[in-house]
Amino acid sequence: MKPTIQLRLGQHLTMTPQLQQAIKLLQLSTLDLKQEIQEALESNLMLETEEEGSRRDEGESERGKSASELNGTEVAREGASNDPNNESEIKIESETMPDELPVDTVWDDIYDSVMPISGGSSGEDGQDFLNQQSSSESLQDHLVWQMQLTPFSPTDLAIAEAIIDGISEDGYLTTPLDDIIASMDDPDVEVEEVEAVLHRVQAFDPPGVAARDLRECLLLQLRQLPEDFEWRREAILLVTDHFDLLAQQDEAQMRRRLKLESDELMSVIHLVRSLNPRPGTSVASEAPSYIEPDVFVYKHNNQWRVELNPDAAPKLRVNAEYAGMIRRADSSADNVTMKNHLQEARWFIKSLQSRNDTLLRVASRIVDIQRNFFEYGEEAMKPLVLRDIAEALEMHESTISRVTTQKYMHTPRGTLEFKYFFSSHVSTASGGEASATAIRALIKKLVGAEKPNKPLSDNKIAAILADQGINVARRTVAKYRESMAIPPSNERKRLA
Repeated sequence: MKPTIQLRLGQHLTMTPQLQQAIKLLQLSTLDLKQEIQEALESNLMLETEEEGSRRDEGESERGKSASELNGTEVAREGASNDPNNESEIKIESETMPDELPVDTVWDDIYDSVMPISGGSSGEDGQDFLNQQSSSESLQDHLVWQMQLTPFSPTDLAIAEAIIDGISEDGYLTTPLDDIIASMDDPDVEVEEVEAVLHRVQAFDPPGVAARDLRECLLLQLRQLPEDFEWRREAILLVTDHFDLLAQQDEAQMRRRLKLESDELMSVIHLVRSLNPRPGTSVASEAPSYIEPDVFVYKHNNQWRVELNPDAAPKLRVNAEYAGMIRRADSSADNVTMKNHLQEARWFIKSLQSRNDTLLRVASRIVDIQRNFFEYGEEAMKPLVLRDIAEALEMHESTISRVTTQKYMHTPRGTLEFKYFFSSHVSTASGGEASATAIRALIKKLVGAEKPNKPLSDNKIAAILADQGINVARRTVAKYRESMAIPPSNERKRLA
């Protein structure tokens, strides 16, 4: 085929480097933003915090006060005589630094990579020390640490390691003993030896760990209580011989078998219920997450107000001293580098200001819509979707999604993520709408006020909500109840 030239018209979405940077800053959490700002301050000589600049200006003002009073006229005259174009040297011409780059370019096409948008301070081996976080101890780590402090023979140590590897996050041994024996290289290992090592591991912290079922888990915890602990003996007897009656909550049979009065039986059952059925959860398995609010919401003069957190990000400005060193017609490497730094500093400050303005506008709109929530609680939460905020502020839904992700507001009702205020809606009998959050709050309130010996079924809860004008199906009630980790009515039933 012969090469030809064709002209085609089309449309496609492109983003300038300035827009790319603004979007990146918009979706960062407060802690990530602080790290990004610190990296920018370290890599861009034109950037400085207002606090640092004020201290520097005050120091220079004090040092140069007397000298400027005595020699100000001579110094100015000498500078003018040495360079008739001195004014042009210290003047920054905006024409040499456009406000925006062409849309079909990337940052590195025009400017040197003097301020990385992503990444962090790295050591010689490329390891990012700023991103290092303290790792939490898992259940296996906790058990291995205790195993290493316990005297074991080499064979028993290998068995203990296999047992610990077979323990789930809840703290239960899910691997059968036969499989543990099969995984051992030693053919002489028998079941009795594995069981002996298992009993030693079951004595580790947390109490109840390495149990093979719930009954054994409860017994391990009861047996670790002091012998003179009140109702310990009766509780062990109940779990050992009458566990099925406990599961069935057959009060009459339990009182007859244990020969206890009703109030005494309740004391024994309360002791059993105080045990942890999932002992592994008492050991942290996830790294702690730290939250710093982006905005503060408070009530002043009967009005709800929203303010940005002043500690969330330091105020930045361009270093006037370094900016004054830029010369218009100088194309030396140092001057070009300073121009690049200045342009990037301006763009970074503008993107940061845009982020703060967008964050404040979205937060203020959310508070205005959900005013009843701040006044009365979750039951007054209104249904809200991203499109509602986007249309009110004339923004795109993707922008609202970025603003509401990993952004938090400190309120009198706790520190809540922006996304907490968004929920689907359910139609009411009066033709209105109720948010899913409000319905969950109502279900939680109804369950909390129910009689222990006669809990509310999902059908009954749906009927009560219908009486209040909220028409929800039984399966919807069940879905909301499960999302709040509330067990069904048969499991919530209590003897007293």
